[in-house]
Amino acid sequence: MPKTEVILTHNVVGLGGESDQVKVAAGYARNYLYPQGLAIPLTGANKRRLESLRQRRAEREARELNTMTQLGSTLSKLTLLIHVKTGEDGKLFGSVTAGTIADELRHQFDAAIDKRKIHLAHPIKSLGEQEVELRLHADVITTLKVRVESSNPQPVPTAQEAAPADAGRPAGGRGGARGSGPGKESGPAAKSGAKDAPAAKSEGKKEKATAERPDKKAKSQ
Repeated sequence: MPKTEVILTHNVVGLGGESDQVKVAAGYARNYLYPQGLAIPLTGANKRRLESLRQRRAEREARELNTMTQLGSTLSKLTLLIHVKTGEDGKLFGSVTAGTIADELRHQFDAAIDKRKIHLAHPIKSLGEQEVELRLHADVITTLKVRVESSNPQPVPTAQEAAPADAGRPAGGRGGARGSGPGKESGPAAKSGAKDAPAAKSEGKKEKATAERPDKKAKSQ
């Protein structure tokens, strides 16, 4: 495939910045770079534009550095909260990736950051807080606090639910409740009272017989 040399007039990711002279496929230059105004053919006339392109590049990079410095300072003071679904054992369903963090940054703080600038050694697979490195610019590296929490935490049992079912029941059980009550006696005292009742009746009969005898004696006299 034939190559052609061009001068970039704008920053092209993966290719270069303004004023860079690069070789690309002729079809790529003809069908994409030239129509989009991203490059011009390398000719003697176009070389005279290099100085102005370099000046524009310096201004753009200064703006980017200033913007990323401010963004890095702001993000380093924030904590990004990410909710995930977990199982009963607290383990995550899936993991938190650089793409997840980029989406949440855009959603929570309206901060548009390319996920390639978010550096994770490994996807996050556990709950808790940790620091994630952000390489916002060649000269701007900062960290972001990321706290991963469960969106379906396990309920904590209350004191009432944790109490045993028999708590508060009287110590005697059902039998104790029946035996205790006003006007009711139990045990030896009640039995002795039942035995004394016949003795009291026999004593009453003896007293009646004694009272009748003097009357009979008086009649005989």
